[in-house]
Amino acid sequence: MFKKLAAHKNTISIFILLVVASAVCMFLADIRMSRSDSANYNFLLFNLMLAWVPLLFAALAYVLANVRKRILYLLVFVSAAAWLVFFPNALYILTDFQHLSVVTDGIPVWYDVILLVWFAWTGLLLGIVSLYLMQEIILGMLGKVVSWLFVVAVTGISSFGVYVGRFMRWNSWDAWNRPIPLLLDIWGQLRHPLANKDTYIFTIIFSMLFLFIYVTMSLVGNLAAERQKQQVAVAQNLAGKP
Repeated sequence: MFKKLAAHKNTISIFILLVVASAVCMFLADIRMSRSDSANYNFLLFNLMLAWVPLLFAALAYVLANVRKRILYLLVFVSAAAWLVFFPNALYILTDFQHLSVVTDGIPVWYDVILLVWFAWTGLLLGIVSLYLMQEIILGMLGKVVSWLFVVAVTGISSFGVYVGRFMRWNSWDAWNRPIPLLLDIWGQLRHPLANKDTYIFTIIFSMLFLFIYVTMSLVGNLAAERQKQQVAVAQNLAGKP
């Protein structure tokens, strides 16, 4: 049992860190609400909960994909589809900084900035980890090039999804409850690009931001892996010397 846990120590560590970060977010939000005697920013708790949903679906898809049984492929597809619908929620919290200009209840601005950074960074990490798991699935099935094309495509779709949620005021569950009105509203935005320039500008800029962060995190991970390989190689060379 302990050997199995040791083999997945990095995955477990990341999960624990995300849980701790979420707990810190809730603690800071609770302090703010108790000190201000108001419910301002309580929506952050709900947004954080939604940010966890895509990670859970991604983890489920990842586990099922690694079982490598054809009978489970349908469940992998269903989990992946649910992940894609909820994935924008992990990035959505980044847009909550706009509330800094409207919330005035006596709490110092610096506290609200730190509060929002905690929530935004935690949501962003939840999104990065879930996208990494999905990219690993695509990597194993279709190769490295397709996996990165998948990342770029998902980044664009999800950035548009953030716009749909923030400014068009649609929610992820509307994809099931009200799919036709949602699709019609989205089509109305897409078919008139000149009249809806903000939609395209926001999607492009937000996509570039998240893609830059994701690629940077991936490169940092690769550097750590390369360093570990070098250390192993050095140890093997030293062990082979008489």
